[in-house]
Amino acid sequence: MKLQVTQENLARALSTVARVASTRNTLPILSNVLLKTIDNRLSIAATNLDIAITHQIGSKIQKTGSITVPARLMQDFITSLPDAVLDLELKDNKLSISTDKYHSTINGISSEDFPVMPAIKGGATWKIPAAELKRGLQKVVLAASNDDARPVLTGVYFHDLAGEIFVAATDSYRLAEHKLGKHKGKLNFLVPASAASDLLRIIGDSSDEVTITHDDQQVMFVVGDIILVARLIEGNYPDYRKLIPTKFATVARLARADFINIAKVSSLFARESAGSITINATDKKISINAIASQLGENMAEADAQVKGEGDVTLNSRYLIDALNAFSGEHIDFCFNGKLEPCILRSGDDSGYLHLVMPLRS
Repeated sequence: MKLQVTQENLARALSTVARVASTRNTLPILSNVLLKTIDNRLSIAATNLDIAITHQIGSKIQKTGSITVPARLMQDFITSLPDAVLDLELKDNKLSISTDKYHSTINGISSEDFPVMPAIKGGATWKIPAAELKRGLQKVVLAASNDDARPVLTGVYFHDLAGEIFVAATDSYRLAEHKLGKHKGKLNFLVPASAASDLLRIIGDSSDEVTITHDDQQVMFVVGDIILVARLIEGNYPDYRKLIPTKFATVARLARADFINIAKVSSLFARESAGSITINATDKKISINAIASQLGENMAEADAQVKGEGDVTLNSRYLIDALNAFSGEHIDFCFNGKLEPCILRSGDDSGYLHLVMPLRS
């Protein structure tokens, strides 16, 4: 293998794919990235067997070939080089990387030992603007669980309902749902939250469309020259819509920035009590109380339009996360007493809602 490629393009591709290279796997080659020439382009790929990412970049191919090299070393080395044209040459599983001022050799492992990168043949395919998918995933992925004891809760749920696509995530303490848009046909699959986070990084500020293809076992996202394939999570997602109230005893509308400010201040005093804060809705204000036996106590309030007085105790981090997921100026904070789920929604973020379960005070 012999080729030329720019440092900028190679560094960008390595930053995209190297993060999925596994350093804790029993297969040492999974800590490597695969470099392979394909049709006058250089393909850079990595996998941890659950997620695989491939990024193709332009290059000047003089001799075809392939090799795998340590992902961390390759990324750190290429990133540290100045912007220049790089000469890559492979001899006896040793990759030579040169510029006019640098020359290094990295020991590789034959690509024959690297897993075959997954592909989906057939399956359902649809497209969505990258910005729209990014907005939806950003709003829900934070609610996915980190606990592998219930695998289905560690994913982002894509599904259709009444001709619309929804994405949702829950860890059983909170729930986020966002409507992506209209869709024809059935849709029902569960993407690992880690894959959704990788996809968000890949999308970045892209203005492209994302092509999504899925079958019963895998899903593939294509964004420009980048392909992410993830193994779907098996299992039935809970019927979370049963949790979402449709009527409320208390509805408070207030400025989102004000709500965030008083929640953050109160959270400083809630550290001793596992983040517990009590929210009171009265005639024209929302107040948040937090008490810490060692630190002291705090009460902060903000002006609000309130229908129906009441109070409820929540986890401050969950509330702040939910408020930060919205982009509109105002928030409707809705609940039914101390024991029922609370709903946050905004007319400025139509199609999105966030549910937070109360704490028993």
